Amino acid sequence: MAATRLIAMHKNIGKSVGQCLASRTDYAKDEDKTEDGKYITAYACNVDIVEKEFLDSRNEYIRTTGREYKGDIIAYQIRQSFKPGEVTPEEANAIGYETAMRFTKGNHQFICCTHVDKEHIHNHIIYNSVNLHCDKKFRDSWFCGIGLRHLSDMICLEHGLSVIEPYKHKGKKPIYQKSYRQDIRDAIDKILAGKPKNLEALISELEKAGYEIKRGKHLALRGHGRKNFVRFRSLGKEYSVEALKNKIEGTYEIKGFKKDVSFDLLVDIQEKIRQGKGIGYVRWSKKFNNKAIMKTLLFLNDRGIRSYAELKEKADVSAADFRKHTDSIRAVEGKIDELGKLRKHLVNFNKTRAIFEEYKKSHYSKKFFEAHREEITKCRAAKNAFNEYGQKLPSIKELNNEIGRLMQDKKSLYREYYLKRDNNKNLQEAKRNVEMFLQIDAKDTDKKIEKSQPSR
Repeated sequence: MAATRLIAMHKNIGKSVGQCLASRTDYAKDEDKTEDGKYITAYACNVDIVEKEFLDSRNEYIRTTGREYKGDIIAYQIRQSFKPGEVTPEEANAIGYETAMRFTKGNHQFICCTHVDKEHIHNHIIYNSVNLHCDKKFRDSWFCGIGLRHLSDMICLEHGLSVIEPYKHKGKKPIYQKSYRQDIRDAIDKILAGKPKNLEALISELEKAGYEIKRGKHLALRGHGRKNFVRFRSLGKEYSVEALKNKIEGTYEIKGFKKDVSFDLLVDIQEKIRQGKGIGYVRWSKKFNNKAIMKTLLFLNDRGIRSYAELKEKADVSAADFRKHTDSIRAVEGKIDELGKLRKHLVNFNKTRAIFEEYKKSHYSKKFFEAHREEITKCRAAKNAFNEYGQKLPSIKELNNEIGRLMQDKKSLYREYYLKRDNNKNLQEAKRNVEMFLQIDAKDTDKKIEKSQPSR
């Protein structure tokens, strides 16, 4: 059982965005609450500098889109609390990570921190409001919280946990009525099911059903006792004149549809029985495992994989390739961070150089230093950074160009990252399912052999 809540994080008055991100992520990563960071996982970001990476993505979003609003949301937090004694910290963290991944669809950086300092284990999941490509932001709405709750319940069920029973209110249930436009759509769908010859035949059937047709630049219709005409295109893309013609001709395609190649992981029934699950859960698990292994076999057939040895080889190669690609992304991100710090020191040096020259002319006066402590400290830090750099210093413009180029490299690497990640995930899950299926099959075979042997 898990109770969830989605919280939008805004910038606090009197604090910078970086300070707000740091204070909130620091609380989530508290070592006393997460057993010295043992129960912290992250996606597409470094746990140690997560607030800087979030801030870099936000700045890149502002730079590329030019959009910045007062009261803007800088990040989101998901709080996920579990029933005391129902989950272990490891399982709670795994559920939290899966919830964040499926809720954000892998498009946003996040950290998942599991707090174990209270009786009820709970997750603090903080994800960036800006997506990985730094060109869009997460769009929150009232329905997002409902969707999050349903997703969390679904994942809890998949992990064999209980879910919160919905609140049953007293009194009459609300009455829901179909809209006028939905009535029109239903009428069109009914006519399409009869396979009309062409669009004129469909319009003729609508007229027989009592609709008045208005022809002109935009084809429209009006229903029984209605005052205004409704254009076909206003019913939705699937009901525009072109879409209806294509449906009748059989050439209509749903854009954006992708074949679902994902499959579920097999449930370890014996382990769940040891955890105290009952007969009902065992019965459900067997049906679930049958469906999961069939999906796995279909996936292997599509990939042309005919043996476990071939599957293992492909899974190992995919894992190594994915790790190598991840290392490349981290190298680029590290370079961006390094150049960003150098750019900051160059800006500080240009702002404080004149004051530092006056400080030298004053023969390093203590009084002058106390009056300009911050500027002098920044200038000294910049000089130390220049000495560590050990090369000819680039201009700020050159640094901006190089950082922009690296950001483009990072974007292209992340596009390929998603493909490699999904491919590797599918192969690893298929390998795990096949291994588990072979183990279950071997156990069942051993039991049959034991039963067939005569008792002594």
